[in-house]
Amino acid sequence: MFTYIFIFVLALVYYALSNENNERAKLPLAIYLGGLALFVGCSDMLGGYDRYIYGQVFDELAIVTRNDGNLLATAGYRLFATEWGFLGFNQLMGYVTFNRYIFIFTATCVIYTLLFVSIKNYCRNYPFAVIVFLGLWFFFTFTYLRQVMAATIGWLAIKYIIDRKPIQFFLIVFIAFTFHNSAIILAPFYFVPAKKFDKVLVVFILIGALAVGMGNLLSSLVAESDAFIDATRAEQNAYIIAEGSFRVAYFVEAVLFAGLLLWKYDAFIEDNRKEIVLLNMALVFCVILLMFVRSENGGRFAWHYMMGIIASLTHIATSPQYKSNALTSALIIMLGVLFIRILLAWGVLLSPYKSFFTDGHREGDFIYNMYEYDDRYDMDKFYK
Repeated sequence: MFTYIFIFVLALVYYALSNENNERAKLPLAIYLGGLALFVGCSDMLGGYDRYIYGQVFDELAIVTRNDGNLLATAGYRLFATEWGFLGFNQLMGYVTFNRYIFIFTATCVIYTLLFVSIKNYCRNYPFAVIVFLGLWFFFTFTYLRQVMAATIGWLAIKYIIDRKPIQFFLIVFIAFTFHNSAIILAPFYFVPAKKFDKVLVVFILIGALAVGMGNLLSSLVAESDAFIDATRAEQNAYIIAEGSFRVAYFVEAVLFAGLLLWKYDAFIEDNRKEIVLLNMALVFCVILLMFVRSENGGRFAWHYMMGIIASLTHIATSPQYKSNALTSALIIMLGVLFIRILLAWGVLLSPYKSFFTDGHREGDFIYNMYEYDDRYDMDKFYK
C-alpha cells in the first residue's frame, strides 16, 4: 500500500516544486507519466478479473493470427464482435509477441502516451492535472484496458470540438468506438454550444439527470455495453455491486464537482473556447454520473468526459486570477481521500504490488485462484 501512497506523495512534490515558469513543462510531465506507465504496465495481473479476460483473448488471437486460423471462431470475436479496433490491436500485437504481459505493457504505454498528449493540450498546470488524474482515474488503468484506451483516444477529439472540425472529430470518436462501443456517448457533445449556460438551467439539468438515474432507465443499455461482464462474474466477485443499487460514490462525486464548477463559474472566461468546452465536458461528466446513479458499470460512460473534469478542476485550482490556497489545499485533500478510498476498497487487487519480473503469484490473490487460465505463466512469466 505504501508504494501507492508514495506515488501520490511524489505527485504532490512535483506540484510543490512547480511554478508559473515550469507548470507547463513537458519533460517533467513525460517523466512522471512514463514512470506511472512502467509501474502499471509491469504489474502482474493486478486490478481484478479484466486483465485475465484480456490476456486470455490476446493469447488465443495471437496463436490464431500467427497460424492463419479462423479469427471469427476465437473468444475475442465472440465477446468484442463490434469492437474491431481493439481486436485489430490484439492481432497487430500478435505478430510481435505471444506473451500477455508484453501485450498489456504495450497497451498501457499507449494509454499513458495518449494521456500525456491530452494533459499537455488541455490543462493549464500539468502537476495539478496529474494529482486530479491520480485521485479520479489512475487505478482504473490497471484493469479496464479496453475502455481506458477508448477514452484516451476519444480525448484527442476535444481539439476538434474547439476548432469546429467535424470530420476530424467524428473520425476520432469512431476509432474510439471501435475500441469500446461506449465511446459513442462522446459524439453528441460536438453539438453542445461552446458557451456558458445559465446556472439555473444547469441545476435543472442535473436534477433531471438524477430523476432519470433514480428510475434506473438506462440499466439495459449498460448491460449491453460490456458483453464480457456476465451473470457468473457478478455472482463470483465480492467487489461487484449489484445492478440497481444506489451508487453513493457517483452521487457524491457528481454533486461535489458540479457544485465546485458552479461556485467558481466566473473563473471560466466566455471568450476562451477551450476553457468553455472543457467546462461543459466536466458538467456533462456530472450529468452522466447522475443518470447512472443506480448502475454498477454505467458511471464508466462518464470516463469519456473525464478530461473535462481534470482540466476544469486544474483551472479552478491554479488560475492566477481566481485560485486560493485554501481551495487548492481542499481539492488536494479531497483527491487524496478519493485515491485512498479506491486503494482500500480494492484491497488485494492492488496490494501488495508485484511485477511480472518475478515468477509465481501473490499469496491470498483470490482473483488469480479464480481466473488464471494458464498455470505455465505462474512458473515462468516469459515461457512464450
